[in-house]
Amino acid sequence: MAGESYVHHLSFTSRRSPVVSLHGAVASSQPLATEIGVRVLKAGGNAADAAVAVAAALNVTEPCSTGIGGDAFCLFYDADKKTVKGINGSGRAASRLSLDLLKTTGIVKDGDVHLPYNSAHTVTVPGAASAWCDAVEKFGSGKLSLRDILQPAIDLARDGFPVHPVAAHHWKEGIASLINPANKHGSDMLLDGKAPKAGDVMKMPHLAATFEELCTKGKDGFYKGRVAEAIVEVVQEHGGMLSVEDLEKHYSTFDDPICTCYRGINVWEMPPNGQGITALLALNILEGFDIKGMEHNSAEYLHTVIEALSLSFADTLWYNADPSKIQVPVSGLLSKDYAAKRRSLIRQDRALESCQRGFPFSGSDTVYFSVVDEQGNACSFINSNYAGFGTGLVPRGCGFTLQNRGANFSLDSDRPNVLAPMKRPYHTIIPGMATRGDTGELFACFGVMGGFMQPQGHVQVLLNMIDFGMDPQQALDKPRFCIHTKGKETGLVFLEEGISSDVATKLERLGHEVEFPVCGHERSVFGRGQIITRKIAPCKNGLDTAVYWTGSDPRADGMAIGL
Repeated sequence: MAGESYVHHLSFTSRRSPVVSLHGAVASSQPLATEIGVRVLKAGGNAADAAVAVAAALNVTEPCSTGIGGDAFCLFYDADKKTVKGINGSGRAASRLSLDLLKTTGIVKDGDVHLPYNSAHTVTVPGAASAWCDAVEKFGSGKLSLRDILQPAIDLARDGFPVHPVAAHHWKEGIASLINPANKHGSDMLLDGKAPKAGDVMKMPHLAATFEELCTKGKDGFYKGRVAEAIVEVVQEHGGMLSVEDLEKHYSTFDDPICTCYRGINVWEMPPNGQGITALLALNILEGFDIKGMEHNSAEYLHTVIEALSLSFADTLWYNADPSKIQVPVSGLLSKDYAAKRRSLIRQDRALESCQRGFPFSGSDTVYFSVVDEQGNACSFINSNYAGFGTGLVPRGCGFTLQNRGANFSLDSDRPNVLAPMKRPYHTIIPGMATRGDTGELFACFGVMGGFMQPQGHVQVLLNMIDFGMDPQQALDKPRFCIHTKGKETGLVFLEEGISSDVATKLERLGHEVEFPVCGHERSVFGRGQIITRKIAPCKNGLDTAVYWTGSDPRADGMAIGL
């Protein structure tokens, strides 16, 4: 019957097995995107090629979370060299934008913490397109062209695709900015003026045309010409300062990842302006506790991890900023001695009343996906608009929305992360990679998306695997907590349905402010992750064989496929 649709409540009533495979795997939050990644691997592409194909496909199937109008980061593990390299694909603020200008014009008033999320001033230069091209050029197989990699997403956008249930929910949640009459082209992201329902078939011809420009002209197809002019036009129509010159000057940076060793596993994150350092600092603090000796998701365990992350956020919410503009004390923050000092503040009988930053000087809506290829290379990739559709602003004839990453700038002139021209903001999206400390072999290609939840998700799934021996699917399935942060401090702790009410009560008695139980679509606060791990297994011929174990988060529409 036309118009008939199912009702989806996102209740967890079944289980998933991990996907176990020999020749690689792909995991993402959308089945159609996962299949496209597999298709690229089968066509001879490697993990980086497949990751970019998945990024483009997710822009089509889940534009309420990600897109070419946002930013991207990636970590690439080279199996031959046993090295991890990274690309920072975050954009910079407009060259004419300054805090003084915003105060003079009355846009920013005393006491404001950040810019409104729908402000055109929050549109930083979208970095995803450059990151896609750079990932293929720097880490790709060389066997496939950019067109080979993007063509499946182009076909999907042009021919149409059925919208999946969780995506449909978030599409509807973010519709306000798209139906705003001032947003002239917002209807490009809608179906007959409405958010598509689960199962509705959506076509995105303008997005297909944007991808075609990228295939034909490379980066210039996005940062110069028609697309760049359309971006600037819509931003300036809404009062923003972004210019064509700002887009033309954009470039990714190839940053050496930062790392800490946790119980023999080297955990790799992108350096600031990304917040991956939060996860590493928390792991350093937790290393001094007998985590394995605690009952998983007990009050003792959750209290300890919550406190470690709260202390980590106290530091990084202050110090994390664009290192090209301000000194960020990375080595001090990651010092084991510094972690010991922070660890000493944690008490088991009560929660810290407030978490203050330390002094380590020594002398946030996204998609995450993971790919490992047959050669053992791994690509941990994350792409985001930031808050849902970002600003919701749609450039004319382009078929994507523009991010609102600039909302993460501080409006406090004393903070390192204060808004400034051509500066990158504190960035929430963080891909993760882990290798074995003794051999350098891949341990896990992983990530958990979701704003300030991301380092919290990284820590929780890593503890699940390293300390409690869970496989990737089990690690993702377990109920999570999320410390709510509003950019200056942490406070309320959300606990997911599945954690016992007795534990919630005990945490409250320790002094934590708890919101429990969080269930249904509200589970989105806990993020959505994908994990691929590598294990060596015995084989009948006597030769040990690498086996990939893959998990995909049940909080999303996604799936994992092994090869």
